[in-house]
Amino acid sequence: MPAGLKQTSSPIQISAAVSESAPNTLTTDTIDLNLNALDQEVFVVTQVNIDVDAPDSVLATTTTVDATLSTVLRTSLGSIADANVLASSRRAIICNAAMSPDGGIPFDREDPTFTALSEDYLGIVATSNCFLNIAGVNNGNAKSARVRVYGYRAKADASVYAALVQSEVLSA
Repeated sequence: MPAGLKQTSSPIQISAAVSESAPNTLTTDTIDLNLNALDQEVFVVTQVNIDVDAPDSVLATTTTVDATLSTVLRTSLGSIADANVLASSRRAIICNAAMSPDGGIPFDREDPTFTALSEDYLGIVATSNCFLNIAGVNNGNAKSARVRVYGYRAKADASVYAALVQSEVLSA
């Protein structure tokens, strides 16, 4: 348990899905965590599972489908290199016409059950929402992603809560 937090719920699983509004278009869905700001409630994320659709197989073209789970509303997909991105997933079909003229080679880059290894948690959400983002590249059809977020609710003391909210807002 992180210092300054007191667990107030049993483990919780929250599921959500998002579909691109048009092929290859960044689309975001808000996941409402129903946190009570008056009680300085936060959501401690312990595990994330993101599942994305397979990209289209397009002759001599590399196609991808990427999804991220972020703690703030983003204007780009982002990656786990960004402090406000908790997890990401990628599926790609890599195609080089000279090497493979009849099709591509599919690859997955995902953390199907991404869990904290050396810490008790992956991240802490203090502002009541997190966001599931998706964007494809070179696909002819709109793609979808699904996420399951595992964690628990906790009450933060005043100084920890203020620091978490400020950090989350400033990372946008």
